[in-house]
Amino acid sequence: MITKQNLERIADCVYQVPQSFRDDMRVPARLYASEELLEDALQDDSVKQLVNTATLPGIVQYAIAMPDIHQGYGFPIGGVAATRAPDGVISPGGVGYDINCGVRLLASHLHADEIAPRLKDLATALYKNCPSGVGSEGSVPLNAQQLDAVLEQGSEWALKNGYARREDLEHTEEFGRMPGADASAVSKRAKERGREQLGTLGAGNHFIEVDHVAEVYDTKIAERFGLFPGQIVVQIHCGSRGLGHQVCTDYVNDFQRAVREYKIELPDRELACAPLDSPEGQAYFKAMAASANYAFANRQILAYHIRRTFEQVLAGVVKNFDLFQIYDIAHNIAKIEEHQVGGKRVKLCVHRKGATRAFGPGASGLPDDLRDIGQPVLIPGSMGTTSYVLVGTAKAMAETFGSTCHGAGRVFSRAKAKKSLRGETLRNELEARGIIVRAGSMPGLAEEAPQAYKDVSRVVDVVHRAGISHKVARLEPLAVIKG
Repeated sequence: MITKQNLERIADCVYQVPQSFRDDMRVPARLYASEELLEDALQDDSVKQLVNTATLPGIVQYAIAMPDIHQGYGFPIGGVAATRAPDGVISPGGVGYDINCGVRLLASHLHADEIAPRLKDLATALYKNCPSGVGSEGSVPLNAQQLDAVLEQGSEWALKNGYARREDLEHTEEFGRMPGADASAVSKRAKERGREQLGTLGAGNHFIEVDHVAEVYDTKIAERFGLFPGQIVVQIHCGSRGLGHQVCTDYVNDFQRAVREYKIELPDRELACAPLDSPEGQAYFKAMAASANYAFANRQILAYHIRRTFEQVLAGVVKNFDLFQIYDIAHNIAKIEEHQVGGKRVKLCVHRKGATRAFGPGASGLPDDLRDIGQPVLIPGSMGTTSYVLVGTAKAMAETFGSTCHGAGRVFSRAKAKKSLRGETLRNELEARGIIVRAGSMPGLAEEAPQAYKDVSRVVDVVHRAGISHKVARLEPLAVIKG
């Protein structure tokens, strides 16, 4: 049992379990949190999972947890861990089951008042045009050859097939295409699950949300991003669907054998891993990258349908219904990046599980038009609550391998939320606040109630105070579309 007394406060909003806490720790375990969020984190086993992560072979500097930390599979959700490449390990538990679950933000030239009379029609059409729910089938059925192309090309495939604009790819992490992807590393079962799901939202905490910009904190950066007060924007939150889940399942099983083969000692079998340069490690990386590409293409096709819906509902009503892309960011992924460690530039495998990349000004990998100010960071709230746009910082590059939080973070399990809350009641409460809801499942709605999550504003305040991302704008929901 880890208690508050086991943690050292080393800076404002930064706590640390020292390496001396346990003999098997290779590095300290660092947690970004306020006093209140630290108490929340200690209610489950997430901090213990963070300490366990600090035992991984090849891990450098420290294991990191963000203020939205909660218990996950092996790694805590909200965890960041970097291992030396190529001899450090890679772990599916450090990526998660929904590979490249992430957020895309589209922005309009419209003020909220301009679409208010058509908002209900817009929500209904979005629900119709963007398939959602467990097992939903998309509008882009693929043959085997086309699916392999999606897995290896990501958003480039969507561009070639008329679902994207070149500027969308410029404003997508990895420009919408993860290097190293190999469709042959993805199992037949995973491909079967993904073949008919491209362009679908799925269920769980995934959503499409029509928001307005409620507050701007940094006018200069907001203007560079293309944001202004009262503006209509749209968030998409989803990932790689059944394909990514199956890839994780397949390799978690394979890595249980790899742990024995490579004589890796772990405090928790859920941390199953393999050396990155081993055949097993390379196979997982190739399959994970392919799943990430599927997710980039999935959000891209949903963006296409959202643009089509805005035209369908608003043509003839407003002059300019076009939507441009602010950014698209992953928060369940492992990537090969270079960072400063001990004063030297080192190649690392950076695991971000429920954590968002937050590259600062001048970082490589950013589009030309944003490189001087840093990367947009998209932090969605729980359903019906505020969300945030931030920007990456130099301090994040120095302290967290260019990483920040990814959302609110659960405090209730889905099962507990369904037992204690009713979806119909939640829908009525949201609509009483003027938030339109289109959802296919009332129990599914209850699972994602705001009460089941931490307060995202408190989470974001921590990363802002700690300087690992900087607040730019706050979004408030007008319509929520869920499976």
